[in-house]
Amino acid sequence: MTKLEKIEQDIEALGSGELARFRAWSAEFNAANWDAEIEADAKAGRLDALADRALAAHRAGRTRPR
Repeated sequence: MTKLEKIEQDIEALGSGELARFRAWSAEFNAANWDAEIEADAKAGRLDALADRALAAHRAGRTRPR
């Protein structure tokens, strides 16, 4: 059995309360990882082209206030 299969089996065995706690933990874990990826991409300049396009669109009047 692989490590992932063991984790899946353990999750399936959780009671409803434990499953709810796991879901909350998983959501926080995923959000933190996503934030770290975005921050790393920004620091590496991988989002610069998107920012430049958005600023150009704004300067050209192709944006609107919310």
